[in-house]
Amino acid sequence: MKTYLITGILVLIASVSMEAQDISKNALGLRLGDNDGFGGEISYQRGLNENKRLEFDLGWRDGKNYDGFKLAGLHQWVWNIDNGFNWYAGVGGGLGSFSFNNNNGNVYTDTFVFAAGDIGIEYNFDIPLLLSLDFRPEIGFGDENYDNNDLDFDIALGIRYQF
Repeated sequence: MKTYLITGILVLIASVSMEAQDISKNALGLRLGDNDGFGGEISYQRGLNENKRLEFDLGWRDGKNYDGFKLAGLHQWVWNIDNGFNWYAGVGGGLGSFSFNNNNGNVYTDTFVFAAGDIGIEYNFDIPLLLSLDFRPEIGFGDENYDNNDLDFDIALGIRYQF
């Protein structure tokens, strides 16, 4: 009986280790979504080990009546689904700042912090290309006079070069 138990445990450990997929040490690209009004983001991912990574995203907006930036940092766990498909989840947060002129002489500015979650799916091509689709709920904390203390849902498509 002990032999079967030990053999079963070894088979389970071997199958789990075969399911682990090395993620790229570095990936740089774009994360394209609404980003709560900040538009697309420059995105960098740094692999920590075979199933953990850090992601840093910088979004900015500049126009005639507004400008701002938003910086996000997330810790993500990555799990293999099948042959290049992975799903991932993570937590993190960030900070940002914006300024808006409503053409009536009123200028609204705010610096804020936010907490974020992240869940998504990605495909790792045989070439150094990574495509992803993720969902990121964020809750912001900022100036009480402007509507930035709310829950936002961001859906984005990511395209990154891996190296």
